[in-house]
Amino acid sequence: MKIVIAGAGIGGLTAALAFSQLGHAVTLLESAAEIDDVGAGIQISPNALKVLDALGVGEGVRRAAFRPHALEMRMGRSGREVFTVSITDAATTDWGAAYLHLHRPDLIAALLEKARSAAAIRIVLGQRVTGFSQSPESIAVRCADGTVIDADLLVGADGIRSAVREQMLGKQQPNFTGNAAWRLVVPTESLGDYAPPPTACVWVGAGRHAVTYRLRGGALSNFVGVVEQSDWTHESWTDRGTKAQALADFAGWHPTIETMITKAREHYRWALFDREPLPYWSEGRAVLLGDACHPTLPFLAQGAAMAIEDGFILAQEVSARDEAGLPDALSAYFDRRIARVSAVQRGSRANMGRFHRKNRLSQLATYGPMHIAGRLMPGAILHQMNWLYRYDATGATGATGTPDATGR
Repeated sequence: MKIVIAGAGIGGLTAALAFSQLGHAVTLLESAAEIDDVGAGIQISPNALKVLDALGVGEGVRRAAFRPHALEMRMGRSGREVFTVSITDAATTDWGAAYLHLHRPDLIAALLEKARSAAAIRIVLGQRVTGFSQSPESIAVRCADGTVIDADLLVGADGIRSAVREQMLGKQQPNFTGNAAWRLVVPTESLGDYAPPPTACVWVGAGRHAVTYRLRGGALSNFVGVVEQSDWTHESWTDRGTKAQALADFAGWHPTIETMITKAREHYRWALFDREPLPYWSEGRAVLLGDACHPTLPFLAQGAAMAIEDGFILAQEVSARDEAGLPDALSAYFDRRIARVSAVQRGSRANMGRFHRKNRLSQLATYGPMHIAGRLMPGAILHQMNWLYRYDATGATGATGTPDATGR
């Protein structure tokens, strides 16, 4: 079939590779004049790495990544350990693949290199999809410059402001969560004794939390800090705040946090919005994936992973049927994905509150049991992540990968 994909981000590139691997001709339309990504970190959990391996980009990703030693939680001000649980063995046995930290531009570069080497993929830059019209036999994809491209299937991987979703479901207002996030990347050597630990570390505190980890073999350190506030409501990855604002938001926190903020040259800031699950993801020959249909808060570090899974599973379902079976394929894709991505959305919302306990009593009630489990039953903490990380989108099990699924 002829597939048009709107958006060449992580989800769009993954879908393009998956479709081309299964024999389809893909046109990938990207509104930007160049395909790149912002300087930020991304966590590639085992469920996502299994897909990247299947697409032939896993080894390149591993070479560019940093492999954390543990999952960790600390108190934001004192740095006191709540728990530290090694993931080296779990990631290679229980979860079936490694847990990696990656610079987002490195992931985009790996996917893009593979896509450009695929004869079945045509990449068109500076071409923004604005809508579509369709018949039972084909779909016509409209672009901002007036170009119309005929295809058998349109995939809307065009993000939180998806034009494909808007035509399909109308304009929808997202819900502001009352949280804004900071992100920054710093050379690790500039941090001296206050470099973040070589872990996936969550620093928790009253009304705010931070996440730190290393990138590019440890050469860079990544920071994301989330603060409850109502005066920053712009949803954009490219807006900037000031160093003084970021330091004020984390005043009195551990020197690792304050040093990372101080040493960073750029301080990006964006508001966090939430959306309820959509009732459907397809209309005729148009279908959505990733942030276009299930934008996810960052508190489980699964936004990119869900888009990666989407792209692979969509290609699987479409390829399992001939063109006449396309409606069934898109329904099957939705059925395989909706419970899992909704569980991820719920889990992310729950973590938002869990990381922000505002008084000593609620902190003790939440973090005390975690501390005991980390000391006496570290496997219990890892076991809680099995539903996420054991899941294998490349397999034929049809597993839902939800928290109540077998293997939790």
